Amino acid sequence: MDYSIYDAIRAGFGKIVFVIREDFAENFKAIFEPKLKGKIETDYVYQVKDAFLPDVEIPADRTKPWGTAHAVLCAKDAIKEPFAVINADDFYGKDSFEKAAAFLIHECTESTYSIIGYELAKTLSENGTVSRGVCEVDKNFNLISIKERTKIYQEGDTIVYEDNDGKHEVPFNSSVSMNFWCFPPTMFDATEKLFHEFVKANYQDIKSEFFIPLLGDDFVQNQGGTIKVIPTSAQWFGVTYKEDAPSVKASVEKLVADGEYPTSLWA
Repeated sequence: MDYSIYDAIRAGFGKIVFVIREDFAENFKAIFEPKLKGKIETDYVYQVKDAFLPDVEIPADRTKPWGTAHAVLCAKDAIKEPFAVINADDFYGKDSFEKAAAFLIHECTESTYSIIGYELAKTLSENGTVSRGVCEVDKNFNLISIKERTKIYQEGDTIVYEDNDGKHEVPFNSSVSMNFWCFPPTMFDATEKLFHEFVKANYQDIKSEFFIPLLGDDFVQNQGGTIKVIPTSAQWFGVTYKEDAPSVKASVEKLVADGEYPTSLWA
């Protein structure tokens, strides 16, 4: 997360909104406020399961919030400008923030969103299978659909995924979504409406989650919107398995050694 914030600041972003749990808010702020003070505006919102709910009776044994799109919706009152959404526990790379910033400044409208698209081959793990949202795009690199593919891995010179029908090859250069999205603030009203529809249809399933790709699919299929898939040359890093941690650490240390980042980000 520190590296993402650092990259966002140097790409020109002016505000960070953290979506967190309220029960560790004070400890979280104690970590980030001292090092970010004077560098970028910060705000904090809390994702709670009752936020923005329609008038339905949720089962008492549901304890978890409603997923990533619900987390974004919880930031509705804190965001009034075009914005990007990322996962806190992924490393996205400098190039992706620069391209997101350029899109938000020059192209983002109420009818045009974007995803930063990563090359599938750069998002795999050597330690097991991964799940990825594989983007289907048209000739202009606009999103047609995102297909969630589970059990993706490299097998020899090919990348495959498995499902109930067996193995299927996926091109090395397929674009995948790693949850780096760019939106205008007008998306919140549509998201709230869609969330209400989702909850009314799924509230009895205590494990149901309202994910960001659902927003994208509705935006393209039902609202007539466009989602640009913006390719990035950045290498994505993430710890899917505990065995990934040493190689991720080494990769980041190499970026520091190569001068991409200072030894101490906030000194």
